[in-house]
Amino acid sequence: MSYFVMEDGDDAGRSGRTGRAARAATLVTRLQAMQRQINAKNFAVLRINGRGMPAARKLTCVLHNWGVASEANAHDLIKVYGDELLQHLDRSLLPVLWDGQGEHQAAEATDFRQFTRRLEGRQLSYSGIAFPIRLGAQGNGYVVFAGSYLDASGEQIVDLHGRSAHIMTDMLAADEKRFFKAEALSDREIACLQMAGDGHISEEIAEKMGLSVHTVNAYLGAATTKLDSVNRIQAIAKAIRLGYIS
Repeated sequence: MSYFVMEDGDDAGRSGRTGRAARAATLVTRLQAMQRQINAKNFAVLRINGRGMPAARKLTCVLHNWGVASEANAHDLIKVYGDELLQHLDRSLLPVLWDGQGEHQAAEATDFRQFTRRLEGRQLSYSGIAFPIRLGAQGNGYVVFAGSYLDASGEQIVDLHGRSAHIMTDMLAADEKRFFKAEALSDREIACLQMAGDGHISEEIAEKMGLSVHTVNAYLGAATTKLDSVNRIQAIAKAIRLGYIS
């Protein structure tokens, strides 16, 4: 079961690997608790690699608990339903269900059927429910639960879909933290971003912090650059995801 990339390095690198392993373990624990709600045997997280036209994009399995069957199960899922899943994600956020090959392998959402999409054919060795997640340019994909007979109520589906979105959001935040760790925000930059996020304009921030408007704008500009954002609004949104501000 792996999501975070393990790299060689010094003590700092080992510390980073330990932190990534701990985060991965936490995600696995959360996903296992979710799978038990609908009698699923396994979970898998699929994320989209590439941008632009569908032909340039593909789904990749980044976290799972399929064990020794992981490669075959992930390959079969993406081969059989990958194109449909990509197209569906572009059009809809309705959960996707499919039945497995066995006589009693099925995925049901009896009281929520009109709010789901069913894939045709019993082409896989397991049934499944996939929750589509869209977080913008990155972090898009599915949280999948697989098993023999899956029976989810409407209340469970709504709950699991929301928790799946939190899983993907946390994964994206972990990615971004790794990328931006070298340029951590200063306390002043964080304070200015927090107040900007609370709706204060530069003049109000300057007055509250005892700074000039020019200095406040400089802090906000530096934070925007460090967060690789195009404007202040995007910087605030990214700072929230990264846990710098609330």
